[in-house]
Amino acid sequence: MLWGMSNIPAQFTGVRKNYGTVEALRGLDLTIRPGELLSLLGANGAGKTTAVRALLGLIKPGSGRVEVFGGDPRDARSRTRLGAMLQVARVPETLRVREHIHLFSSYYPDPLPMPEVIAAAGLVGLERRKFGELSGGQQKRVLFALAICGNPDLMILDEPTVGLDVEARRALWKQIRAFVAGGRSVLLTTHYLAEAEALADRVAVIHRGVVVKEGSPRDIKGDSATLEDAFIDLLEAS
Repeated sequence: MLWGMSNIPAQFTGVRKNYGTVEALRGLDLTIRPGELLSLLGANGAGKTTAVRALLGLIKPGSGRVEVFGGDPRDARSRTRLGAMLQVARVPETLRVREHIHLFSSYYPDPLPMPEVIAAAGLVGLERRKFGELSGGQQKRVLFALAICGNPDLMILDEPTVGLDVEARRALWKQIRAFVAGGRSVLLTTHYLAEAEALADRVAVIHRGVVVKEGSPRDIKGDSATLEDAFIDLLEAS
């Protein structure tokens, strides 16, 4: 079902989701605004993955409402406005970089031109390389290219820099910043608090299925020396 269109990239309203007796989300209220990078922080089991899966239309909330630009995330028209780079992603290792991008682009009505995707993801010179021949950092760049090739208005990045060295992480940060600078929105989940502090316009801390605090990284940090210190103090107080 498609609801009325909206310029709000994504919104959770009173979203609840149980897995048996486990309450993964307990009335989640959260909005992703136009042109911002929102970092969703939380310990393991806080509900981040369930929120991401609901936003991608992979699961249906038990109650409440998840909207993508005012539409149902399970509707095809809503999904084509999303791009996703998930922590666990498997693509055929024998396909070449260009072949992967061409295939994923075919799923979208208005994909970006191939040269633009290659340049934005930092893959110039690697177009003919097989995915399995690439380094870990290069493979991450390909997954980023697959997330942006459909020309999405909202991109979901789930732990995008896990396993990357400092240089590769900084290179991906640059690409993410360029995407947001183009007026698009990003939902970022990360366990690297320095990453959230460096990239996020706004941070939402989720604990036991609800947002316990949100604001700019500076607002969240308050008088604490680092965002990580503030995060730990906040979880201990919740």
